[in-house]
Amino acid sequence: MDKDLEENLEQNVETNNVLLNDLKQKLESQKAELEDKDDRLKRLMAEFDNFKKRSAKEREGLYNSLLSDIAISLLPVIDNLEKAVSVQTEDNNYKVGVELVLKQFKEVLKSNGINEIEAVGKTFDPELHEAVSSVEDPALGVQEIKEEYRKGYIIGNKVIRHSLVVVAN
Repeated sequence: MDKDLEENLEQNVETNNVLLNDLKQKLESQKAELEDKDDRLKRLMAEFDNFKKRSAKEREGLYNSLLSDIAISLLPVIDNLEKAVSVQTEDNNYKVGVELVLKQFKEVLKSNGINEIEAVGKTFDPELHEAVSSVEDPALGVQEIKEEYRKGYIIGNKVIRHSLVVVAN
């Protein structure tokens, strides 16, 4: 009976070893599948995050593009209001009214991120300024802007209209 018991025990050990090996293989297979799914999930999350960033950037670009289109159409109105303010008039109330309208226009532009490009006294920058003429002036530095014919405007880093300037030296 001891021999039968030993054979039975050996068979059970062999069966258990086979089952154990099967379980190990299944475990390895499931571990590899889990790692694959985890990798896919991480990639999808990264792709979605990139999509969100790209969409936000496109939205901002579209908004700035629309804003610059509207601003470009309003800039001649602002130019004319500035000319009207500079003209001498006997009706002071009229002049104050025009100044207030101009001030309000400029505040609306500024509140929407549209800023004037500084020109007079600054160094000429072809990214921001457009030279219409140059003059010799020993009182001014090299490439210094002497006069501004038309104001330029910028949204963030995008120039929507270059300043028309006279450059010295």
